[in-house]
Amino acid sequence: MQFTTPVTISPSPWQIDPCERMLFVGSCFADNIGKRFKEEKFRAMVNPFGVMYNPVSVLHTVKRLSDAGQLPFSTDEPSTAVFTLGTNHVYRLIATGEIVDNCQKRPQKLFHEEQLTVSQCADALSEAIRQIRSSFPLTRFLLTVSPIRYRKYGYHGSQLSKATLLLAVDQVIKTFDDPTVAYFPSYEIVNDELRDYRFYQQDMLHPTEQAVSYIYERMADTYFSPATLHFLEQWHPIRKALEHHPFDPQSAEYQQFLHKAQEDYKALKDKYHFEG
Repeated sequence: MQFTTPVTISPSPWQIDPCERMLFVGSCFADNIGKRFKEEKFRAMVNPFGVMYNPVSVLHTVKRLSDAGQLPFSTDEPSTAVFTLGTNHVYRLIATGEIVDNCQKRPQKLFHEEQLTVSQCADALSEAIRQIRSSFPLTRFLLTVSPIRYRKYGYHGSQLSKATLLLAVDQVIKTFDDPTVAYFPSYEIVNDELRDYRFYQQDMLHPTEQAVSYIYERMADTYFSPATLHFLEQWHPIRKALEHHPFDPQSAEYQQFLHKAQEDYKALKDKYHFEG
């Protein structure tokens, strides 16, 4: 007897290698997933200008990084960009008509709230992809929709917003018709597979650490190369050793244990050239 409805994810024709250069842009869900990748020693940049909830703000981040020559990629090696979309609601500064990424606690009367259409969302995402690929053609893209609901829109309004994003992502994928522009079903995993409030924090909106870990594991199962899995097998015991809190940190036994862990860390770093 089966008590869940597992989300089926097709095998990926491309894979993420150890310590790969990555960019995570989007909602606070992108922060949570990006943090996991950084902990596993991927060379990941995560929301460098803060959380970006809508596709136009994701595009703004890409443009700022590109204009400053700070996109975290290399022209001669594959990299991965992950865009996580939270909402199609945006705020325009009335004085300029510009969509802002953050209202910066300015009075609400200075802004006009509106909802982007499917086409507007798709156009912003497509432009962000083309902007990156114009300089880094080997970059692959994972598009995903945050499972976090927006109570302030009303739950029906929140579902309509997510539906707009899902349709926009589908339109982008069909337009590019390229397996290196792919959709990862974070939204479906939480809402269909983890359909239980035990996987939500106390606000009943944000996924728990356990849920985020599960989504990370599903992503790893789909996209991590055998070389990445081998690297992580080496890294995890070293990380565990370095994070260990001994009863007596000054003891000779612990100092010997720590020295061995530090030597192993240096050897792994010299081999894979990761940061930190």
